[in-house]
Amino acid sequence: MDLDTFIRANLPLTPAPGVPEVRLHLAEPRSGLMRLAEADPDFGSPYWARCWGGGLALARHVLDHPESVAGQRVLDLGAGSGLVAIAAMKAGAASALAVDVDPYAVVAARLNAEANAVVIETLRADLTERAPPSNVDLMLVGDLFYDADLASAVLPFLRRCAAAGVGVLIGDPWRAHLPREGLNVVAEYPVADFGDPGGVLRNAAVLSLVA
Repeated sequence: MDLDTFIRANLPLTPAPGVPEVRLHLAEPRSGLMRLAEADPDFGSPYWARCWGGGLALARHVLDHPESVAGQRVLDLGAGSGLVAIAAMKAGAASALAVDVDPYAVVAARLNAEANAVVIETLRADLTERAPPSNVDLMLVGDLFYDADLASAVLPFLRRCAAAGVGVLIGDPWRAHLPREGLNVVAEYPVADFGDPGGVLRNAAVLSLVA
């Protein structure tokens, strides 16, 4: 069974928590993701099959404030399920590119976009050591500050993007490695972050990076 077929068959389309305008192929206890892990030694954490607090807040924000993305070329960095890219297209973005290092995430983002009747581009790549993209107006970044090494790679890239005139919006539920300087809080939203017990809500922020 190829990955497209597996996702369609085992990860049912479910409204994203707090963002019901977007339906995603999300994992359930019986989704059998361990079968993928057993079949592929390169299989990593299936974060692309979950909803995370920063992405939920960022998706909610662009849908509630379509002027933040309308007519812009956006890039969803560390896209996972593609939730934020999909929300941006629903809010009127000119285009959306979903970028992730995980090949499974790229497939999931494409399938989720199809399920929501929007067109996004997908790319498997690590952009953090590259120059700022010249064909992007706005960088959307959800949940990339959960790990110190990742944060230390992502933040300089985002700063280079901001210095080059690319807007940067970050969604994050105040994780430990989110920088506290150089960011302005745009909004906060109550979200159900994956892994929190019993669906308890926490605040997640949408922040802009100061150039």
